[in-house]
Amino acid sequence: QVQVAESGGGLVQPGGSLRLSCAVSGRSSRDYTAGWFRQAPGKEREFVAARRWSDSSTSYADSVKGRFTIPKDRDNAKDVVYLQMNSLKPEDTAVYYCAVGQRLIYSSFRNDGRYDYWGQGTQVTVSS
Repeated sequence: QVQVAESGGGLVQPGGSLRLSCAVSGRSSRDYTAGWFRQAPGKEREFVAARRWSDSSTSYADSVKGRFTIPKDRDNAKDVVYLQMNSLKPEDTAVYYCAVGQRLIYSSFRNDGRYDYWGQGTQVTVSS
């Protein structure tokens, strides 16, 4: 049984940074695509970023490009991937979800329906 669990959310001031973690357990293969999505109150869930480890392909939403990254390095011992968020803005406030999928083609990275496993989400609040 594959399980996905996010952590690292919290309250941060505008311009600050946070690093979210996504622990993936129950998989024998670590060649997957990890995606991050977010949902703000009253809004639909939206794509944030994704990385496919087989070839290091990445994709970022325009709203976070240059500020957020999924580092190539992950904690292989624990199979943890990260979302590094810098220069945070109030509009980044949302519940952030990690999702894992197999054999995603690049054009599917932004499609939440293509991911197989999801975490429960972690709240990120950007406010002064």
